[in-house]
Amino acid sequence: MSAVEISKPGFWMPHRIVMATFFAALVLSAALLMRWDWLPRYIPMLGQGVLRSLAMLFSSAIIGFFFAVLLGIAQVAGPLPVRWLASGFCGVIRGTPLLLQLWLLYYGLGSLFSQYPEIRQSFLWPYLRQGWPYGFTALMISFAAYEGEVMRGAFAGVPKGEIEAAKAYGMSPFTLFRRIWLPRAVQRALPTLSGETVLQLKSTPLVATITVIDVYGVISKVRQETYLTYEPLLLLAAIYVCLTGLLVVTFRYFENKIPVKG
Repeated sequence: MSAVEISKPGFWMPHRIVMATFFAALVLSAALLMRWDWLPRYIPMLGQGVLRSLAMLFSSAIIGFFFAVLLGIAQVAGPLPVRWLASGFCGVIRGTPLLLQLWLLYYGLGSLFSQYPEIRQSFLWPYLRQGWPYGFTALMISFAAYEGEVMRGAFAGVPKGEIEAAKAYGMSPFTLFRRIWLPRAVQRALPTLSGETVLQLKSTPLVATITVIDVYGVISKVRQETYLTYEPLLLLAAIYVCLTGLLVVTFRYFENKIPVKG
C-alpha cells in the first residue's frame, strides 16, 4: 500500500460523524415527538407529486440545455446581430424573477389564447388550458438563459490550438463541433451544470402557483387539510434534500469519469 493511500482520509471524518449523529437525532426526535398519522393517507399523492416535479425538472433541463448550447454558440461564433439577440435574451431572462416570467406566461399568454375561438376549438386547447405547459416553458427558458451564459464561457474557453488542429486534420465544421468543440465545452461546463440543475429543482415549486400539483402543491394541500405546519414542511425539506443528494451524486459520478490531465 502506497503512502498516498495510507494518508488518504476516509469518509467517516470527525465532522461527518458529528453531522450524521445530529441528523439521526433530528430524525428520531421528529419521528417520536411529532404527529405522522396523516402520512399513510397522502403517500400516493406525494409519490405522484415527486414524479411530477422530476418530470418538470428533467424535461425543462434537457430541452433547456439544448437551447443553451445554441445560445452559447450564437454568442461566441454567430454574426453580430445574432450575438446581440442571444446576449439580450439571456440578459432579460436572467434579470427578471422566474415567478414573474411564470405569471406572465400563464396569466398573460394563457388569457390571450382563451380569447381566440380558433385556439379554443383546436386540439391544443385541452393542453393550453392547463398550467403545466406554461410552467414547463418558464422553467425551460430560465434554464436555457442561465446555462446559455455558462456555455458561452465554455465554448470560448476551449483552447484554440485544439480547434486549429482539428481543422488542419481536415474535419468538417459539423464533425469538429461534434467531436471536439462541444465535448470539450460540456466538460468545462459540467460542474456548473450540476449546480444549475440543483437550482432548477429548487425552482420547480413555483409551478404550484399556477395550479400544477407537484410535491410542494401536495404538501400545501396536506397543510390545509390537516392544519399541521411543521411536519409537512419537514417532510418536504427531507424530500428535496434526498433529491438534491441524488442529483449531486449522479453529476459527481460523471465528473469523475472525465479524464483530467496530470
